[in-house]
Amino acid sequence: MIFLQEFLPVVIYFLLIILIVVGIILGIKAIQALRKVEEVVDDVNQKVKSLNNFFSIIDFTTDKIVSFSDRLIDLIINGFSKILNKKSKKENNIDKKEEENE
Repeated sequence: MIFLQEFLPVVIYFLLIILIVVGIILGIKAIQALRKVEEVVDDVNQKVKSLNNFFSIIDFTTDKIVSFSDRLIDLIINGFSKILNKKSKKENNIDKKEEENE
C-alpha cells in the first residue's frame, strides 16, 4: 500500500508532464496552421480587390444596357399602343357614322 502511495503520484505527474508537452506541441502546430490560413486569406483578399474595378465596370455596363433596352421597349410599346388607338378611334368613328345614317 505504501508502494502505491509513493508510485501513483509519480506516474500521475509523469502523465501530466506528457499531456502538457503534447498540448504545447498541438498549440504550436495550430498557431502555424492559422498563420498559413491567414496568408491564404490575405492573398485571396488582394486578388478580389484587384478584380473589384473589373466587376464595377461590368455592373455599370449592364446597368446602361438595361436602361437602353427599357427605353427601347417603352418606345415600341408606345408605338403599338398609338397604332391600336388610331384603329380603335377609326372604328368608333365608323360605328358612329353608321348609327347616324340609320
